[in-house]
Amino acid sequence: MSEAARDPSPGAPPAVAAAASEEKKGKEPEREKLPPIVSAGAAAGLDRGSKGQISTFSSFVSTVTQKKEAAENRSSPAHLALPNIRNVRDLPPICLDVRQKQRMSMDALPSEVKGPAFAEPTLPSQPKSVKDFEEDLEKAESTGNWKTVHAFYITTFDSFPELNAAFKKDATASFNTVEDSGVNADLVNAVFDALLNTPQDIQKSVLKGIINSLLREWKGPRTKDDLRAYFILLQNPQFNITSTYVIYAHLLRQIATLVEADHHFLVHWLKKLSQKKFKQLVERLLQFVSLRLFPAKPEEFPPLTKCSWWIPSASKVLALLNTANNLIHPPLIPYTDFYNSTLDHIDLMEEYHTWQSFGNSHRFSFCQYPFVISIAAKKIIIQRDSEQQMISIARQSLVDKVSRRQRPDMNMLFLNMKVRRTHLVSDSLDELTRKRADLKKKLKVTFVGEAGLDMGGLTKEWFLLLTRQIFHPDYGMFTYHKDSNCHWFSSFKCDNYSEFRLVGILMGLAVYNSITLDIRFPPCCYKKLLSPPIVPSDQNTPVGICSVTIDDLCQIMPELAHGLKELLSYEGNVEEDFYSTFQVFQEEFGIIKSYNLKPGGDKIPVTNQNRREYVQLYTDFLLNKSIYKQFAAFYCGFHSVCASNALMLLRPEEVEILVCGSPELDMHALQKSTQYDGYAKTDPTIRYFWEVVLGFPLDLQKKLLHFTTGSDRVPVGGMADLNFKISKNETSTNWLPVAHTCFNQLCLPPYKSKKDLKQKLIIGISNSEGFGLE
Repeated sequence: MSEAARDPSPGAPPAVAAAASEEKKGKEPEREKLPPIVSAGAAAGLDRGSKGQISTFSSFVSTVTQKKEAAENRSSPAHLALPNIRNVRDLPPICLDVRQKQRMSMDALPSEVKGPAFAEPTLPSQPKSVKDFEEDLEKAESTGNWKTVHAFYITTFDSFPELNAAFKKDATASFNTVEDSGVNADLVNAVFDALLNTPQDIQKSVLKGIINSLLREWKGPRTKDDLRAYFILLQNPQFNITSTYVIYAHLLRQIATLVEADHHFLVHWLKKLSQKKFKQLVERLLQFVSLRLFPAKPEEFPPLTKCSWWIPSASKVLALLNTANNLIHPPLIPYTDFYNSTLDHIDLMEEYHTWQSFGNSHRFSFCQYPFVISIAAKKIIIQRDSEQQMISIARQSLVDKVSRRQRPDMNMLFLNMKVRRTHLVSDSLDELTRKRADLKKKLKVTFVGEAGLDMGGLTKEWFLLLTRQIFHPDYGMFTYHKDSNCHWFSSFKCDNYSEFRLVGILMGLAVYNSITLDIRFPPCCYKKLLSPPIVPSDQNTPVGICSVTIDDLCQIMPELAHGLKELLSYEGNVEEDFYSTFQVFQEEFGIIKSYNLKPGGDKIPVTNQNRREYVQLYTDFLLNKSIYKQFAAFYCGFHSVCASNALMLLRPEEVEILVCGSPELDMHALQKSTQYDGYAKTDPTIRYFWEVVLGFPLDLQKKLLHFTTGSDRVPVGGMADLNFKISKNETSTNWLPVAHTCFNQLCLPPYKSKKDLKQKLIIGISNSEGFGLE
């Protein structure tokens, strides 16, 4: 147990301090000098706040409390040989941080973290250019004499000062800024690209040098030269090999336990890597975690009980990379590249419950690092958490009924909706308002005057019909923007915003009941929906307000955003040529109303100096302030159903996928999972159908999916989750195909030729109205 784990900082929560105090008892004396261990903000997600409160940027750049380090002699590592590398003594486990709850951004951090100035050590002089190294390498390959190259590798990797001497652009400069690591990236790439092709004795020498560096006695805080050494060693391709994992784990541990200010520097240096190098780092770490969880050869690694800190260390370094990736627009790699599919095969609910139960302790859970959990795995967590809440509420209803000596009714276990088709919106609003306490029960829908039991089809039909009516332009709740193909909230003021709450409840019920909706909201909507991810206990706290930029506006109103960008780049005199003030005008029911973007805005001209402020205030007005009451009602409706800590695991993009499905189509997967009624998959009509569909362009494939399911997007689980069925329609082949969207069913007449089937199918899917309902 490290000193930092045994002696919590004065600012640690009481629960953490108590836990650390208990853990301190009965432990063996410290065996090695170790660096101080950081708290929550630095690594356990780096982009989320702790439970029950909103994190601030100050938590990331807080003053570092230097902890007392235990001192004890240890044997010199100089005698270590590569075959016994796995027997290097294990360092104590990493102190895990408190549960993280809200996504943070590092954009607002200062360009340089100021702290005590520590003198940089004098570096040995070892200048070598990329050209010099390549010449030495070429000579060694041609002659077979690797002496010069070997000497370079041995010297360079012998210590952190030598690493800096070899790879630092200027050995005499400090490079103490986040903008420039001072590392000669070209030389680093050349040296590491060549390393795996050198003789084995050179590769072993490099690893031994790294071991010596990592096991050195640390005194005091790290210098920027130390950070540069970590930054360089992370890129070593030798760590792709499982036999080096013990060394790799120690490297990751030391990086993970750096103080927050040092992590800040590393994050900004990492974002400057090339896309290829950055992706390699992420893949290497994900592979490290996967092989530690499910080793192909368990004997290659120390027992899990002795290296329980491996996965937490790797996860914290992954968190640094994830934060670096989020700082780049567009990011270096897609956020999905951080997903670790191996985690789909572990007990996710145990991870989730650990996160819930031990969130303020040092108990590790992958839920502290939600960016590595795939959307499919998150859906499982949310669904099971929903099911448990449904069961709990239904059980309580049953107990209440029995305690009052009333006969139990099975209907009390469900959220039963009885609506008239002719009064769909008003009836739905009334039912949901009356049955607010039952929103987390399983949904069942009955249309008044119609016989039939809801086995899923009526529920889906209710969603489709209600969504179509609410989002119709004539209804006035939402404005459809053709240029961006999305809906946005109408800014018209009204006395009652309950219908916006209904839309939020509708979206929440869809997620809760695994229904995919055909809703076209921009990404900004889902970002606002998670601001914050948990409804504040104080009802006066604003909700649904998030930081927005002109890029968010471009996703909704591209023409307006383009005009504002032209204003920002205009080279003339903005005040004289545009004659604008900090005031906007909006039409409401035929009346033009004006709004000041700031106090006295109608008297403040927009100039070259303040135009950026004008654009930001205008964007904030359109996306936040002008629709606050509408969106707040929508937000509260959604969270009244989906209130769960599981929401904190999600990115805005992932919420959109849960609500609307994924836009990625795989028609071959659909073909494999399709069921047939009246047809066999070898029948000519079915063979014609798939030949035609697989040959369709993407737009026609989307139309087919929309025609048969009511949405052109795919559920999180993929095409198999659609339960798509093709039924034989014993009608004339002159008829067009018919779809039952409530059951994802296509009724296909037995067309005699491929040409006839293609013609009828295109006509059918291209001219269906609304959601393609029969």
